Amino acid sequence: MRIKPTILIALLAGVLAIGAFSPFDGVAYEERETLILHGVLTFIKQAHVNPKPIDDDFSKEVFATFLKRIDSGKRFLLQDDIDKLKAHELNLDDQANRRTLEFFDVSLELLDAGVARSEIIFNDVIDNYKFEFAKSESIELESDKKVFARDELQLRDYWRKYLKYDIVQKFTRKKNSQKKAIEAEIQYKKDVKEGKADAEEAKDRKPIEEKSDEELLKDAKEETKESFTDWFVRLNKLRRSDRFETYLGAITNYFDPHTDYFNPKAKQDFDINMGGKLEGIGARLSIDGEFTKVVSIIPGGPAHQGKELEVDDLIMAVMQEDEEPIDIVGWRIDDVVQKIRGKKGTVVTLTTKKKDGSIVDIEIERDQVIIDVSFARSVVIDLPGTANNIGYIKLPKFYSSFENEDGNSCAVDVAKEIEKLKGENVNGIILDLRDNTGGSLSDVVDMTGLFIEEGPIVQVKPKDRPAYIHKDKDSSVQYDGPLIVMTNHLSASASEILAAALQDYERALIVGSKSTFGKGSVQRFFDLDRALKGNEEFKPLGNLKISMQKFYRVNGGSTQLKGVTPDIILPDNYHFIDTGEKEYENALEWTEIEPKSYSQNVVKLQNKSKVVALSAKRVKEDEQFKLILENAKRLKTNRDQSEYPISINEYGELIEKRKEEASKFKNLYEEDVAFLSVSNMAVDTAYINADESRIGRNESWIEGLKKDFYLEETLFILRDLINLEDSYSAIEEKFKDSEKKVIKP
Repeated sequence: MRIKPTILIALLAGVLAIGAFSPFDGVAYEERETLILHGVLTFIKQAHVNPKPIDDDFSKEVFATFLKRIDSGKRFLLQDDIDKLKAHELNLDDQANRRTLEFFDVSLELLDAGVARSEIIFNDVIDNYKFEFAKSESIELESDKKVFARDELQLRDYWRKYLKYDIVQKFTRKKNSQKKAIEAEIQYKKDVKEGKADAEEAKDRKPIEEKSDEELLKDAKEETKESFTDWFVRLNKLRRSDRFETYLGAITNYFDPHTDYFNPKAKQDFDINMGGKLEGIGARLSIDGEFTKVVSIIPGGPAHQGKELEVDDLIMAVMQEDEEPIDIVGWRIDDVVQKIRGKKGTVVTLTTKKKDGSIVDIEIERDQVIIDVSFARSVVIDLPGTANNIGYIKLPKFYSSFENEDGNSCAVDVAKEIEKLKGENVNGIILDLRDNTGGSLSDVVDMTGLFIEEGPIVQVKPKDRPAYIHKDKDSSVQYDGPLIVMTNHLSASASEILAAALQDYERALIVGSKSTFGKGSVQRFFDLDRALKGNEEFKPLGNLKISMQKFYRVNGGSTQLKGVTPDIILPDNYHFIDTGEKEYENALEWTEIEPKSYSQNVVKLQNKSKVVALSAKRVKEDEQFKLILENAKRLKTNRDQSEYPISINEYGELIEKRKEEASKFKNLYEEDVAFLSVSNMAVDTAYINADESRIGRNESWIEGLKKDFYLEETLFILRDLINLEDSYSAIEEKFKDSEKKVIKP
């Protein structure tokens, strides 16, 4: 997001104040850490939108967060260690204000000793303990429900249970994979016999080596030993600076989850894009405790095309073709990226933990991210007898020309798509912002202005100063017809600005999941090297990302935390699970400021409540939405379970039960919507047909739209909107008040 010049001028004074600091005497690393800590805290105090005081609340929160991040599994530290650290629990604020690191130094010493102790315990247990895999017992995996071991004997039992759990997991996956391979081989032989497969190729196939349970268990144990041995090697290679950055992260995240410190290399890797010009899977990753977390899926990338990998998935293991999986829990982010990246055409398998707690292996063929599918594009949709000749625009992100030299403006592109659809005399337009995580502020203001005459679009407020009003100053209206905006729980930032503005103006109906993401803040990077004058021997110092402003709707409410609640809510798989900003600890609070005067004379929605009621009735009676709600309850139940059995039979039964329960919903998104047709406009055919890859991507996109029953319900909503609102009486073709068709063609 762009930042106002007045803010930059105000920050200049802060830079000068920081530059006057002289670090304490001491060894080089202590001076550098002190210098970085001073820069971070000074910048936050001067620039953060809501700089909380550094007091005892700060101390207790940073203490708890840091402990959770250095030992979330409670596998290193004993209660005696925690008692020693607790002596500092209420002093971290004093140490921060003095720019000293006594607590960090003590924690580092205890953690190093704890890791060394746990490595000895691990080697002893894995080599000498006779695991009782038939014994019925369980393990608690939720960190907040566990306590630190009182002594080494209890810590050893923690390790015994965790290693048993890991072996049982791996054994179960191996057994299930072998079962699938055997079933596939039986089917292949049957196909050869029936002439459905090439008999000559069958001669070259290697027979499947079926292993006994004892052999599979031995393999699983060896893999567990290897993965944990590698993990301890990596832990022992961690530098003091790595731990210091964890401590700084606990400090910066106290103010909000988006304010964070980045070392020089981490800044270069920020927004790692394993797509674009790089060959990979097309996802952005971050570290979440011991796990690698999927932050976003890049439109057009292989992961986006496959539709299995999702935001918030935790990656537990990575497997290359014809190799064994490698457990990557506890790895550094750059090491994980190197394992996932690879040459175009090769396949990587990611073992992921889903939000519901299930473990899923996802195969992804590496490729290049295709840029054009990130741009706005449109088609014409027909649902005969319901809603004919409807324009549909998909906008994956709010891109802008200032992002790169070859970049386009999404506002300009959407305006072009509208003109093309108007050329087709469409009866209404659906703007799809699902999974759109935001982008350019100027473009979202311009884009919203395409649908109203003029007026305020969003308020952007820094701390201690009045909000700046971003307005549409163009009185022209590019599209005055029926309009629906589709959102979901991943629609964030700029998507929320547009949805909120059009909802407040009552210019469009917003249709989507319970709420949008709820990120209503603006961040900016600051280079500590430029801020901290002199001290050249300690540079580079890294960067600080700070939340500096908050977005507010024209009605005065913030999009922060609450997001935008759609006019019409369509249930999805996360209907009963909190998602988005509200999941983060220390998220900025929802607040209000003065509303602005706003109005539009393009459309007057007088029967919105009737349209909402008609949709609610359809959704309640629709079999697919009933299944969605049933699946959402299943996912919530699975996610709430944090204690797992660790006997082979009981764990296997649990996994089989979950697989059986999930099978009911396996094809939920795979059937075509009855009678729904999607077609490209003639004006786009030359571009699409220019090369085979574009043809393939276009066909894949259209096939996906044909299976989108959320789009089907949105067409019914658009039909009701057109039929009931006097603003659209000029539309010549009124649609039948037909019920949803359930007969497949």
